[in-house]
Amino acid sequence: MKLYHTGTAEIKRPDLSRGRRNADFGQGFYLSPDLDFSRRWASADAVLNEYELDEGGLTIIRFERGEEWFRFIFGNRRGIDGSDADVIIGPIANDTIFDSFGILTSGLLREEDAMKLLMAGPEYIQVALKTTIAAEKLQWIRSEKIGKLDAAVRKAEQKRYDAEFSAILNDILNRE
Repeated sequence: MKLYHTGTAEIKRPDLSRGRRNADFGQGFYLSPDLDFSRRWASADAVLNEYELDEGGLTIIRFERGEEWFRFIFGNRRGIDGSDADVIIGPIANDTIFDSFGILTSGLLREEDAMKLLMAGPEYIQVALKTTIAAEKLQWIRSEKIGKLDAAVRKAEQKRYDAEFSAILNDILNRE
């Protein structure tokens, strides 16, 4: 599996302990198989690292957007890392996940409505390496300096997402 990680430096050996514990799939080293996505959110003078992961012998959990994914991420956002997998692969939760969970835990948003909001926007895939076994099976191939993506491209994507999210939220509110 070819994977990419964008950061501020060349990373030949990932540090699994640097990732946030409450990230989508818990602490680990996050990458994406989507080169376009990896380039999309780069800051100025970013470094794109390219890797290859040998999946042989690894325990891998794969998620699709859905209730199981939602529950797993919800647990991790509350600091509960619910897996002993070497690698977890699945969609990146959109930025509204923080707001959705806050509203959900306050009782103002039902779980099924939070799920609708989380389904908004494009689906990008992330891969989280969780164990040293997985990190050892990740081979660094190369890196390259990349520049910041044209702001108009990001702004257009954000505008589409905001419109879709607003439409879903209006449907939820008008149903009440």
